[in-house]
Amino acid sequence: MSAQPVLPLAVSIGDPSGIGPDVALTAWLKRAELALPPFMLIADPDQLAARARHLGLEVPIYTINTASEATQILTQQLPVLPLANSHKESPGTPLPENAAGTIEAIERAVALTLRGESSAVVTCPIAKKPLYEAGFCHPGHTEFLAELASGYLGRTVTPIMMLAGPQLRAVPVTIHIPLAQVSSALTRQAILEVSRITARELKERFGIASPRLAISGLNPHAGEGGALGKEDDAIIRPAIEELQREGINAWGPLPADTMFHAPARATYDVAICMYHDQALIPAKALAFDETVNVTLGLPFIRTSPDHGTAFDIAGKGIARPDSLISSIRLADKLAENTAGHRS
Repeated sequence: MSAQPVLPLAVSIGDPSGIGPDVALTAWLKRAELALPPFMLIADPDQLAARARHLGLEVPIYTINTASEATQILTQQLPVLPLANSHKESPGTPLPENAAGTIEAIERAVALTLRGESSAVVTCPIAKKPLYEAGFCHPGHTEFLAELASGYLGRTVTPIMMLAGPQLRAVPVTIHIPLAQVSSALTRQAILEVSRITARELKERFGIASPRLAISGLNPHAGEGGALGKEDDAIIRPAIEELQREGINAWGPLPADTMFHAPARATYDVAICMYHDQALIPAKALAFDETVNVTLGLPFIRTSPDHGTAFDIAGKGIARPDSLISSIRLADKLAENTAGHRS
């Protein structure tokens, strides 16, 4: 049987006024020495060319018409699938008029991947404020991706954030809410849903046959028997017991202050944490430049750098491409692990 063609990754440019163009251009320049898999940018070729000139980078940009062209072109030129909505070059100054192109790039990356023309979606960072000013009505990037996925499947999709680095995978149960609201938002059902999706995708996409889930407590010392809070015994422990009855290798609740040193990390494949900073602080402290944001629960693979648009350094030539490069590599690895992606 003949081998299936290698599909490129679809990289959406994000906010063109941020460091997305900077790190994308730099990643292409490192393609050979790092043996990066095939990828294409979904962006405005003219804006990218202007940023390359601004940065003093020699990057030959080639406008493609179809995703299939990208694999052959990447070695010599940067393949760019052009936007219908153009982007204005304005490094460091976000513009609402660029929002339409930013949204289009995300939509097209998702559509290409769902159609089987690209292997995964890699998203460069966006900024919410200029999108909101242009009428964008979604809380953020991930929620928008979930809505696109839900429309494709005809059912509601629950997106799960995972921070994946070389030394730690961490998943928060509650995400972008004030710390004061975490206790009331934390439910047994939320812990179950996040843990089930995480365990399933560690099997299906990360290739881990029997994932080990270390589940943190919420309060100091995991509540210390109720002396420091009731949530650990009333909410988290019953959820863990239910996961165990389902055959999921999960344990806890564990004191968060002893979960992240090296010997502890060696005992599990993912840390399920109760709130945003409980997961993201150790993940970024261990590998700030190499950690990748992975969205679980979608009908396609999506990775993203774990940093933002960094408008303050856009166009200055100092943005490091490490996290985008890690995102490209991980997306390709997950695509290879996913059953039926390649023969």
